[in-house]
Amino acid sequence: METTLPIAPKNRQVTAIIFLLLSWEVGSATLKYSVLEEKESGFLVANLEKDLGIENGELTARGTQILSKGNKQYLQLEQKSGDLLLKEKLDREELCGDTDPCLLHFQVLLKNPVQFIQGELQLQDVNDHAPEFLENEILLKISESSHTGTSFPLKIAQDLDVGNNTVQNYVISTNSYFHLLTRIHKDGRKYPELVLDKALDREEKPELRLTLMALDGGSPPRTGTSQVLVMVLDINDNAPEFGQELYKVQVSENSPVGFLLTTVSAKDLDAGIHGELSYSFFQSSNQVLQAFEINSATGEIRLKKPLDFEEIEFYHMEIEATDGGGLSGKCTVDIEILDVNDNAPELTMSMLISDIPENSSETVVAIFGISDPDSGDNGKMICSIEDRLPFFLKPTVENFYSLVTDGGLDRESKAEYNISIIVTDLGTPRLKTEHNINVRISDVNDNAPTFTQASYTLFVRENNSPALHIGTISATDRDAGTNALITYSLLPPRDPQLALASLVSINADNGQLFALRALDYEALRAFEFRVGATDRGSPALSSEAPVRVLVLDANDNAPFVLYPLQNASAPCTELVPRAAEAGYLVSKVVAVDGDAGQNAWLSYQLLKTTEPGLFSVWAHNGEVRTARLLGERDAPRHRLLVQVRDNGEPPLSASVTLHVLLVDGFSQPYLPLPEVAPERAQADSLTVYLVIALASVSSLFLFSVLVLVGVRLCRRGRAASLGRCSVPEGHFPGHLVDVSGTGTLSQNYQYEVCLTGGSGTTSEFKFVKPIVPNLLPQNTGKEIGENPSFRNSLGF
Repeated sequence: METTLPIAPKNRQVTAIIFLLLSWEVGSATLKYSVLEEKESGFLVANLEKDLGIENGELTARGTQILSKGNKQYLQLEQKSGDLLLKEKLDREELCGDTDPCLLHFQVLLKNPVQFIQGELQLQDVNDHAPEFLENEILLKISESSHTGTSFPLKIAQDLDVGNNTVQNYVISTNSYFHLLTRIHKDGRKYPELVLDKALDREEKPELRLTLMALDGGSPPRTGTSQVLVMVLDINDNAPEFGQELYKVQVSENSPVGFLLTTVSAKDLDAGIHGELSYSFFQSSNQVLQAFEINSATGEIRLKKPLDFEEIEFYHMEIEATDGGGLSGKCTVDIEILDVNDNAPELTMSMLISDIPENSSETVVAIFGISDPDSGDNGKMICSIEDRLPFFLKPTVENFYSLVTDGGLDRESKAEYNISIIVTDLGTPRLKTEHNINVRISDVNDNAPTFTQASYTLFVRENNSPALHIGTISATDRDAGTNALITYSLLPPRDPQLALASLVSINADNGQLFALRALDYEALRAFEFRVGATDRGSPALSSEAPVRVLVLDANDNAPFVLYPLQNASAPCTELVPRAAEAGYLVSKVVAVDGDAGQNAWLSYQLLKTTEPGLFSVWAHNGEVRTARLLGERDAPRHRLLVQVRDNGEPPLSASVTLHVLLVDGFSQPYLPLPEVAPERAQADSLTVYLVIALASVSSLFLFSVLVLVGVRLCRRGRAASLGRCSVPEGHFPGHLVDVSGTGTLSQNYQYEVCLTGGSGTTSEFKFVKPIVPNLLPQNTGKEIGENPSFRNSLGF
């Protein structure tokens, strides 16, 4: 018996008002004791006070307890004397079987303060079992043709003891034909083997009867005997041979009795009785013979009793096939037992405290241990409680846990907790054990008002009536009496520019919010403030919540036309060449709406025109285009009335007037439609050269005529003066760009036209260079300067 345990240092002890809060530490050393098996109950194992080096009576004062795995207790503690005693007589073979050494683990729990000390008790074997042969008579058939020196293994004796107390030697009765050798298996077991010293003669002596004795290593040794009957057989020159020397089998521990594990098969080339085979276990242990059976005729190995992985994980056996002539062959069968999750975890409660005051932090409520006899994942366990509970599990030593409060508890939130400790293994299917404990919480006044929402969002439609109820802010207090009465107030806004007092007010008793004046979406779309809730306790506790008020838009703004301008001193006229094709972009009406959402969705409609069917307006982007080819009979001047309507309820609208002038006889840049341009781009190159030559000659002729006319006009001393008109000076957009993506023109043009009346008057117009958006990607959002213009006088 030995112990190597240093004195564990004492940690700090924390004393609370109502009860003692626990602290703990875990010893790093292990108490080690040994005792012979079969000692009577009450046998003295050791004195814990002496081994732990503590004062007399300290074990009792600290509430010392001995814990063992599961619910089986093998040791008991005498509190007054500190003696560690056996609780009952212990049988090593029953507790550990063939396992050597036989160790029983236990823990010493000192509760105040909490301290765990690991311990182990080693059961030493005594020679209380004699060797025993499973058969009183061993039949051995040996051919008379066997040569001297041939060995014949015999069946072994079983001894439940271990170490030196198990079988150590075999002896055979004196005879002139055999001597006996004691061999050792790979697993350490010793077995007898007969060696032939003298050739057998069946005609001289057909059989021999010998006495086999097994001796163990005890003092004095115990013995067991069995008779060996040697039958001398006629010559049989072919021994059975198995198809394979080793059979490996895996079987689940829950396989039913009679389950077929495997079938061994051997062949014998002899004929007649020498070729008839019989299968049997050879030199198998008692566990094998109890768990399995073999069909002597077919070689089928089946389960004889239910298997238990927790008891035995692996079986090794040898199968012998014997023919009618006495010759035999052997093979090995290894059976691996697969663990099945057939054991639910076990939970053993060591300490439990039922009453805890609220606001107690890190308080030990319970100490318990868990165990599972399964192996692998089936024996791995997860210990948990519900996540929503203010408790957590703290591991201490191996498979021991403490249930500890997670911060302060709140009695008003919950005065009593029913905690389910769930222990689940990782097997398939998973098994679990659930243990319920009840913990009561005593009251302390510690709750501030709590809002029903973390933040509030209120919606108010603009143009509301004053004193309109826009929403209610609500808070609750889990305290009782005056501590639960709540007063609401508006807190000073964080934005000093926000005149909160002129916008909303709150009812101090019920939290109702009222709008003090009409709100305007276009002026104030949203504002935020905070509401405070204060209880009437002493001292008073309070909380606050943010409130966001969103003003909903109403359709109170009609569309506003940006282009063309309607307040100009003179209307601006759009020029359209008579050679324009259908779909020619005349102009684009640009409008905006101060509202939002669908109230700002605009659509365009042509209400009135001088000549119906000549022009059309695209409903989504306001583009005015020619609806057909222009003819000579079409009037030169046209007035178009376009209506812009929003999508509100009810809808609002605005109208704009466009003046269009059809012109011909001036150089108008040709703007091909997108669908026509690719075809013209594919014109024959020879045709292009002819057109260029013709244009050059025509230009030269026209230039000569213009020079002649200019000289003659100069001589007249400018008899007639040119009429002029001014372009409106107000803001006018530099360019109109189709942003809707639905237009058909790749370039946009702007024309400014001014006309003067009277006979013999001249017209003045200015061309502006085309604005190509894709050539100016960096300036799409900036104002583009007006391009240089030129004037040309024409007579209509």
